[in-house]
Amino acid sequence: MADPTTLRRSPLAHLPASTGTDRVRLAELAFRAMVSVRLDPRSAAASAVEHALGAPLPRACGQVSLHGKHRILVLGPDEWLVVSDAEPGTVVEAVSGAVGDAHAAVVDVSASRTILELAGSSARAVLEKGCPVDLHPRAFRPGMAVTTTLARVPLILWQVRPDAYRLLPRSSFADYVARWLVDAMQEFA
Repeated sequence: MADPTTLRRSPLAHLPASTGTDRVRLAELAFRAMVSVRLDPRSAAASAVEHALGAPLPRACGQVSLHGKHRILVLGPDEWLVVSDAEPGTVVEAVSGAVGDAHAAVVDVSASRTILELAGSSARAVLEKGCPVDLHPRAFRPGMAVTTTLARVPLILWQVRPDAYRLLPRSSFADYVARWLVDAMQEFA
């Protein structure tokens, strides 16, 4: 029987893996583990999940926690997205084991999104063409992530460095978002 991971296909496999210039570059970071976690943040299960992941569940809008391979983005008062370089099954198993029989939801959503990284000195200017979030460094800094829109497409926007952003659109919108970004980057070529 074939290994199912060899059958995976990125939603952007038909586009170049990377494009751009020194001023702004776009690349897909395909096949990252993404696990949705919903639970009461004041529960013992939340503490157990924090222990299992080695990082606190962020509580305020925009916060991101990180530890090792795991990045935890807050999406709502009782909702987080764990983005990890580990295998999805490993993350689900660790979080589900921590949750036990508590009232919670732990779901592998890895196939529902992809990650685009936009980096370079002009990355912010490209995003400002179609994103309503105030991206000025006084309002949005590295280590912050929010749910927003880009060119009317809902996605998660996450600033990972002063000149680099990760965009997490749903797989069905990934082609549109990537093509929109490539078009918006033309001015900086």
